[in-house]
Amino acid sequence: MTSASRLPPLALTMSHGLDDLLRSWTTLALLLPVILVVYRLWRSQRTASGKTVDAKEYLAMSHSSAKAAPSPGDVRVSKILIHPIKSCRGLSVPSARYTPEGLENDRIWCIIDAVKLKIITAREVPKMVLITPSIETDGTLKVAFPEDSGCEAFSIPLRPTEDTLNAWTIIPQILLWPGHNPLDGYICESAVGPKGVPSEMLSKYFEKPVHLVYKGPQPRKIDATTLFPELNATAKYQDMYPLLVLSEESTVVVEKELRGHVGTQGIDERWRTDSVPIERFRPNLIVRGGGPFAEDDWEEISIGSESAPLITLVSKCTRCLLPNVSPETGERDNAVPYKVLMKFRTGLDPGNKMKPCVGCNAVPSGNGGVSVGDWVYVKKMIKNVEASVP
Repeated sequence: MTSASRLPPLALTMSHGLDDLLRSWTTLALLLPVILVVYRLWRSQRTASGKTVDAKEYLAMSHSSAKAAPSPGDVRVSKILIHPIKSCRGLSVPSARYTPEGLENDRIWCIIDAVKLKIITAREVPKMVLITPSIETDGTLKVAFPEDSGCEAFSIPLRPTEDTLNAWTIIPQILLWPGHNPLDGYICESAVGPKGVPSEMLSKYFEKPVHLVYKGPQPRKIDATTLFPELNATAKYQDMYPLLVLSEESTVVVEKELRGHVGTQGIDERWRTDSVPIERFRPNLIVRGGGPFAEDDWEEISIGSESAPLITLVSKCTRCLLPNVSPETGERDNAVPYKVLMKFRTGLDPGNKMKPCVGCNAVPSGNGGVSVGDWVYVKKMIKNVEASVP
């Protein structure tokens, strides 16, 4: 029999308690240096005024180190949006084909000022977002207006034949961006009925002469980017790049940041509860599973299978005031989300560090297809942006 076994029960219990206490103090002593390091790191993330870094500074720090690519099966396509007529209402579709110039039927049409021959967008005319195109089973694109507009719906050929295009008037020089080469386009006519109906109805809605035009045959070369100075690609009537990729989870972060600024800088009280739908950002491919703004770190992806055509994310999408326009009402908010994005989404694009960014511009390397539910395979992560820019 050992000496410990001869101790009375109370003494034995006290002995065990003392052992546990000593072990706890030993553990604490071992952890103390780690706790101090963590505390000092937290202290180092405070500004000279003693305030904790804001969301923008934290995000910049989070992008300063390399991140691992998500594993196959982590990220899926959750929604596909096409916008047949530039700046008009988008359509959610279950699947779509794509080419190096973008998704099928995406921004193939636009509305132009009939006098200035300049493309009109919802930046200038917010109520454009209430014009609703729909792809009909009879092979037409139907264009409808709000009920209170007094404008009647009309239909145009979805895929006009060569004979049809030859009968339409082509405009060889349409302005989108100052300093860029002009684009071409055919003035659209109705699939059936008298000539001039699309221009007449749209002119009534815009309260000035306008035309609906279909992209002509002249290739439209797009700009190279800071990270891809040798980029050689073309597009249709997109602002610049063929595709826009955005993570579904990003709007949750935008809304969380928004709630903290209600009552400041013209941010109305209604934003304590109102949401910021992802449609405001007019993406094409919405993905889920990678986390908020996961696409910031991706350089090459394929969708549906690992052998699908590579899609290169060539730049961050710098934002203007267009997302301030509600897709439900056609009204532009004075602050949301632009002023909120300025607080934590700047400094991300090396060529436009003062502009907020949401989503990434992308260029497919070939023809392919995408469906809701497809896996997204991240083939290559982007290098440290600061290290990549001379």
